[in-house]
Amino acid sequence: MQKTRTARILVKKKKSNHRLLKGAVYSLFLLIVVIIGTYVWMNRDTLPMGEEPGDPANAGISQPSPEPAPTPDPSHEPSLEPSEAPENEPEEEPAAEPDPSGAENEEEEGVSQQGQQGTVTISFVGDVLLGSTVENLLKQYGYDYPYQDVRSLLQASDFTVANLETPITDRGTPEEEKSFVYRSSPEVLPAFKEAGFDLVSLANNHMMDYGVIGLLDTLDHLDKNGIHRVGAGRDVEEAFRPFIWEEEGLRIAFLNFTRVVPSGDWKAGHEFPEGLADTYNHTKPVEAIANAKEEADLVIVLAHWGEERMNEPNETQKELARRFIDAGADLIIGSHPHVLQGFEQYKGKWIAYSLGNFIFTTREDAPQTLESAILEAACSAEGCDLRMIPIFTQWAKPVVMEDEQGQQLFRRISDVSPGAEILEDGRIVTR
Repeated sequence: MQKTRTARILVKKKKSNHRLLKGAVYSLFLLIVVIIGTYVWMNRDTLPMGEEPGDPANAGISQPSPEPAPTPDPSHEPSLEPSEAPENEPEEEPAAEPDPSGAENEEEEGVSQQGQQGTVTISFVGDVLLGSTVENLLKQYGYDYPYQDVRSLLQASDFTVANLETPITDRGTPEEEKSFVYRSSPEVLPAFKEAGFDLVSLANNHMMDYGVIGLLDTLDHLDKNGIHRVGAGRDVEEAFRPFIWEEEGLRIAFLNFTRVVPSGDWKAGHEFPEGLADTYNHTKPVEAIANAKEEADLVIVLAHWGEERMNEPNETQKELARRFIDAGADLIIGSHPHVLQGFEQYKGKWIAYSLGNFIFTTREDAPQTLESAILEAACSAEGCDLRMIPIFTQWAKPVVMEDEQGQQLFRRISDVSPGAEILEDGRIVTR
C-alpha cells in the first residue's frame, strides 16, 4: 500500500511539472510573438513593402531609416523596363479645376513660375504703298496678291511691323506742291491684316498727301481693322504716344518719328493739332523715348529719315540714332531711302538705317530699290538679335531671293555696315 501511494504521488508530481513546463514554454512563445509584433509595428515605415521573406536579394541587408528624396535629375534618371516598374504606383492626381475667381495657374502670359521673361520674335519690313500703280495690280490679281510668297514668314513672328507710306482714304484734296501723291482704298486693309501685319508707322512724307481728312480717315480705318499705329494722331500727345505691346512677360514700346515732311503744318501741334510726330528738333522725341523706357522693358524706335536712293546713312541719321539710344532706345528701324542701308551697333543696341521698299511702285532705272529684306528680331529683356531674310520685290510682289542672290546681297550690305557683317544664314553680328 505504501509503495502504491508513493508511486501515485510521484506520477502527480511529474504531471504537475509537465504542466508547468508546458505553461512556461507557451508563455515564452506569447512573449516572443508580442515582442516581434511590437517591433514590426514600431518599424512599419522602414520595412520594405511587397517583398517576400527569404528574398535572397535582401538577405542580410539592414533597412536604414529613409532620408528625404533628392530632386531627381532627368538627365540621370534610369528608365524602367516593364519588369522593373513598381507594381503599386499611386494613381495620377486629377487635373485641378479652373479657379472660378479667374486667377490663372502660376504660369501666365509666358512668365515662368519664377517670373522669368521670355523671348519674342518681331518682323520688320520697309516701305509699303498700296495705292497708285500698286492698287491697279491689287484690283487685277486680288488684294492678297503682294503677300502670296511671304505670308508664312510674316505670320510666323509674334508681331509684324511695316512703314505704311500712304494714307487710307477715299476723300480729301491732294497736296499741290508734291511730285508724288498717294492714297489707298480702305479695301486693301483686310488682306493686309490677314497677311500678318500688326503695327504700322505713320510718321512719313506721304501720310498727309490728302490733307488732314486723309490722315483722320487713316486713323479710323486702321482702328476698325484692328491694326495698331504710331507716329500720327489727332493731337500732339497722340502722335508722340508709344504703342506698348506685351508678350512673354515683356513690355515693348514702339515710337515713330519723321525727319522728312514737305511742310511744317504736317507736324502735330505746329499749326493744327492733327499731324505727325517729327524729329527736326530732337528734344520731344528724346523725352518720349525716356518716358517710354520707364513703362517698358524695351523701346523700339521707327525712324523716317535719310536721303532717297543713298546706300549709306547720312550724318543726321547717325546723330539721331545715337541720341535715341542714349535716351533709352533698344532698337532703331529706319525707312525712307527706298533702298537697303547698313547695320550698326552702338552701346550694344542695333540700328537698321533703312529696310528699303517692301511693296512699292517699281522703278527699273533704280535696281537697288528692288532689293529688300524682312528683318527678324529675337528680343528679350537683354536686347534684340537680328536676322535678315533677303527679298526681291518687283511690281508689288516681294519674294525670297535664291541662295546665291541672297548671299550677294549679304556681302553688299556687310560692306556698308560699320563694325557689322551678315553671316551666310542671315544673322547680323559685330566684327
